[in-house]
Amino acid sequence: MKKNIKEKNKLSKLIIKLTILVAIIIACFIPVFQNIQYGLDLQGGFEVLYEIEGLDGKKITSDMLNATYKTLLKRVDVLGVSEPEITIEGNNKIRVKLAGITNEDDARQILSTSANLTFRDTSDNLLMNADVLESAAAKKSRDDNGLPVVALSVKDKDKFYEVTSNVSQTSDKTIVIWLDFDKDEDSFAKESNKCGALSDSKCLSAATVKQGFASDVIIQGNFTDEEVDTLVELINSGSLPTKLNEISSRTVDASFGGDALSKTLISGAIGILLIMALMIIIYRVAGVVSSISILIYTFLVFLVFYLIGGVLTLPGLAAVVLGIGMAVDSSVISFEKIKEELKLGKDLKYAVKNGNKESLVTILDANITTMIVAIILFIFGESSVKGFATMLIISLIVTILTMVFLNRVILNKFVATGRYDKKLTKLFGINKNKIGTIKNPKDTENVKIDFVKNRGKFFAASILIIIAGIICTSVFGLNLGIDYRGGSTITIDSENNIKLDDLEKYLKDKEYNVNEMNYINDKKNVYIKIDNVLNKDEIKVLGDELESKYNAKTDIGVVSDMVKKELTKNAILSIIFAIIGIIIYVSIRFAFTYGFSAVVALIHDVLIVISIFSIFRFEVSTLFIAAILAILGYSINDTIVCFDKIRENIGKKGNVKTYKELTNIVNTSLRQTFTRSIITTVTTMLPVIMLLLFASHSISTFNIAMLIGLIAGTYSSLFIACQLWLILSKKNVDKVNKKRFYETVEDELDEKV
Repeated sequence: MKKNIKEKNKLSKLIIKLTILVAIIIACFIPVFQNIQYGLDLQGGFEVLYEIEGLDGKKITSDMLNATYKTLLKRVDVLGVSEPEITIEGNNKIRVKLAGITNEDDARQILSTSANLTFRDTSDNLLMNADVLESAAAKKSRDDNGLPVVALSVKDKDKFYEVTSNVSQTSDKTIVIWLDFDKDEDSFAKESNKCGALSDSKCLSAATVKQGFASDVIIQGNFTDEEVDTLVELINSGSLPTKLNEISSRTVDASFGGDALSKTLISGAIGILLIMALMIIIYRVAGVVSSISILIYTFLVFLVFYLIGGVLTLPGLAAVVLGIGMAVDSSVISFEKIKEELKLGKDLKYAVKNGNKESLVTILDANITTMIVAIILFIFGESSVKGFATMLIISLIVTILTMVFLNRVILNKFVATGRYDKKLTKLFGINKNKIGTIKNPKDTENVKIDFVKNRGKFFAASILIIIAGIICTSVFGLNLGIDYRGGSTITIDSENNIKLDDLEKYLKDKEYNVNEMNYINDKKNVYIKIDNVLNKDEIKVLGDELESKYNAKTDIGVVSDMVKKELTKNAILSIIFAIIGIIIYVSIRFAFTYGFSAVVALIHDVLIVISIFSIFRFEVSTLFIAAILAILGYSINDTIVCFDKIRENIGKKGNVKTYKELTNIVNTSLRQTFTRSIITTVTTMLPVIMLLLFASHSISTFNIAMLIGLIAGTYSSLFIACQLWLILSKKNVDKVNKKRFYETVEDELDEKV
């Protein structure tokens, strides 16, 4: 009686502590999430990618690129953007993201204007440039009539005096001040009547000089206060040492961003709750422990992302939700191993200790291989893909901390209460009729599929799908998104229904080549792809016309051929290096036959996804590549678990002499991991399905690819990779027991312990 009361008290105290912990996490979660910096796809804004060219044909150097970066950073301050994101990409590109910007035309003007101030005569000959002025020379001032003017502080007074003295002796006695003078386009003869009208001319001022002087200079014109403010900031930001060529751009209306955020959060929350519910149904109290760890995991991922100053985007949110599904895998691996020990008749404390110990290596192997993919994705990815990779890397690190160590600490606390020593069904959801009744480990199989005998059918099914995909791709090609074919996308959000036929006729009359046109959610929202690469002027004109014609908000994105080629190259390199990294790691950890089999299975997964996309004409975009790489990470994770179980059972067998014995081991191993594979696949699919059903249209490609890839990855792990390894090992059966060098060390350490 006293023992029961003591156990109840321990359990009550533990529950109270966990309740307080959950309450603190929930209370802290809201301010952390609110203070995270959102990308423009979640709050609206403007994004532009520039190709950098040297002036006068000069070759771009890293110093020139960095100087351009710093100048752009200064100029962004003029726009009042609190959290700009400016990144150098490759050797000659800079991407600028300005979340919250409402006037993209002003942003373009301020970013790309060179701000190169020069002093010339009326024949356009250069007299002086801005190096005669002080640093941050420009200031706003007022003339005698109270009108806004720009005051310039002179640094090289001797040079200034010499030049103005010479000008005073010319026939017209005039010095002209230019902003970004272009010898091929500009001349005082053409601009003299407009000089001083900043909105119409780059000629800022034409001043009469009666005698040499070395005092400060006043630039007067028909300027507004806003124009003077902008001019002061541009001059002080310095001249760009390079030329900026806009090669892609994207504008997202704030209402689109807010809608995308709310939809993704709602679908993500539903997905997480479904995962928790499923874990509790299957594993009971252990499932509750796992759910608490999931909550802590989610909070820590966002906290770390906030602390490193990350910018949260739609793909980043998708990575968090996906990461939760993958993180549950760690719990499932441990719980299933513990259940195996309990079925063999081990007591609870031993089962938990040994189950956690034996599952740790499998979990680490699985997460390390996924980390390889995430790092490669980060190195070669750009923009939103890099954001996805960053969040995936954080998720994997936090997974180890929470879903492995913290999860185990909490579970051990429940075990230590002693309350569940005879309530194993309540603790782990294990069938009480199977506890302690099994003497042979291989009898713990709960499925009877003959994986080896039916492998021909599995191979055939995959080959048929891949052949169908190859035929469709050969005949119709892939449905390439703007990212990989170049062109422009237009999203229209109207207050009225839009007739696609009328809209298509309107665009064709404007001589635009319409590639695709679809409703998004209803007839008021339309997504359009055109093959034309619009320039900034065309974007403005078309956007204004569509907004007026349909009483709508429009977002227009542009990708040039150069971006298309760069993205395609990076996508191919990403997949190649990911596969190389995986085969090297798996070969070291296991053997080359394992590594080769794993890579063939991964290639199978990629081909299956591409085939399905080709057959059903789904769009292939940048996020498709992010999904492919995420699938590689998930699939290798699943395959490693199966390989670990095969290696474990070979070790227990001790000496495998015949192919039949090896066949039995593979069948046994796959039967033992089958339940775990199905559970983890379902838990990972739940949030993906929710994202697909409820989240923003802009990440639908990612979610469709992930859904297909999760199924293909699980299929290849069970039915392709292990079967292929068995075929490769047929001639070397007696060598499959050979230990790797680090396994011998591990065994020696275990013996000493």
